[in-house]
Amino acid sequence: MTNALKNIIYNCKQATFLIEKRMTGKITAAETVQLKVHLAGCSVCKLYQEQSMLINRLFTGFPVEGFKLDETFKSNLVKKLEAEINKN
Repeated sequence: MTNALKNIIYNCKQATFLIEKRMTGKITAAETVQLKVHLAGCSVCKLYQEQSMLINRLFTGFPVEGFKLDETFKSNLVKKLEAEINKN
């Protein structure tokens, strides 16, 4: 197996980055292939993708059947996320 293929298959950090990048914009054709190859063999990243899509729908206002966050919870969550991001 080539190093390039190993990097795609075993790089969950890159896969999660591409999942998020795809949700906020577009990814290249090469990145799409890399992500598909990784997701074909990584159940953890597949689950991450599903959860990330759900969270994205909740925050962008798309209806998720039977579930809605109240505004106070959203505000507190955003503050916590920003605090964690700004730690580094």
